[in-house]
Amino acid sequence: MSSAGNSASHRWPGLFMLKRALACFFAAVVLLLLSPSLAQAQVLTNESDESSLFVRSFETLRDLEYHSWQVVAYRQGPPGEPVVLRIVGYPGKVRLNHPTALLVHAGRRDWALDDITMASPQLSKDGREAAAEFDLNPLLDDLTNNRPLRLQLAGVFTELPVPPYVVGEWRSLPQASQ
Repeated sequence: MSSAGNSASHRWPGLFMLKRALACFFAAVVLLLLSPSLAQAQVLTNESDESSLFVRSFETLRDLEYHSWQVVAYRQGPPGEPVVLRIVGYPGKVRLNHPTALLVHAGRRDWALDDITMASPQLSKDGREAAAEFDLNPLLDDLTNNRPLRLQLAGVFTELPVPPYVVGEWRSLPQASQ
């Protein structure tokens, strides 16, 4: 009996390989369709409590030490209002001192963004000290394309890479209306 089973596999070796290849292909397609996209950031628009427009770009980024940071760029009010960059670490794991300028590097260009955290009533009273806000307008005014950026915050992280698609979202915020 066992020789009959072996002889069937010897008669149809191509069929076995074809079944195996189809199973691998099917598994790869299912994984690609069901796995989350790596680039899910988007500009979100909504009305705030004061009936003013609120647009934001939200992304979770990892620094070179593989720590996660929430990075939110937002604008409140009509197009043309200032854009703020908020960086949030996990409370209890990091303490952000204020004021500390955020250094931004892009190739040969460098910017030092002002720390405006204490101007925010919510953050200035927050004892967790895990968030900081920066004026993003000087950077947005100088950028002419969606190039990758590297953020540096003294005493917190030495390099937080920002991919070009996130920079593109930030650049769209000053004039975003919907």
